[in-house]
Amino acid sequence: MELGRLEYLQALVTEFQATDSVEAKEQVLANLANFAYDPKNYEYLRQLQVLDLFLDMLTEDNETLVEFAIGGLCNLCLDKTNKEYILEANGVEPIINCLSSSNEETVVSAVTTLMFLTTPQSRAQTTALPVVECMLRFSLSANRRLSNLATLFLEDYCSPPQVEEARNLSKHTALGIPLPKD
Repeated sequence: MELGRLEYLQALVTEFQATDSVEAKEQVLANLANFAYDPKNYEYLRQLQVLDLFLDMLTEDNETLVEFAIGGLCNLCLDKTNKEYILEANGVEPIINCLSSSNEETVVSAVTTLMFLTTPQSRAQTTALPVVECMLRFSLSANRRLSNLATLFLEDYCSPPQVEEARNLSKHTALGIPLPKD
């Protein structure tokens, strides 16, 4: 059974790489993101370099591909090995860039992924001033899901001096990051 799982995941990766169809790519990436939810698949997904695939897709113009890629990373980064890999692969910056998406799912997954990736070593990067400013703005959103998640980020991952510095610096006007569409 386990060998079948690896072969199936390999077939998905091969299909993603071989197809020219955007719809097929979106469907395969969605499937890979769903498989990333199961810890039984972590080793296989690492072996097949799916973490790199997800990281590469974060810079695509296609919002659907970005949504599924950040969702897959969010599913994978609770695992210590995957978390270390993402951090060492300089994955935080493209994840932070996902905060400017107009897609609510992408933004929610990006915030959650930043939470999961925060360690004593990565905290300076995951809670950098622009991120804190962004979270302050999101905390004011009419979207309850986003505002609650941003508030949690500010309370649990940022120090009070960080939050105060971000408040004083921007007064929520200089960001230029659009809120996701409801």
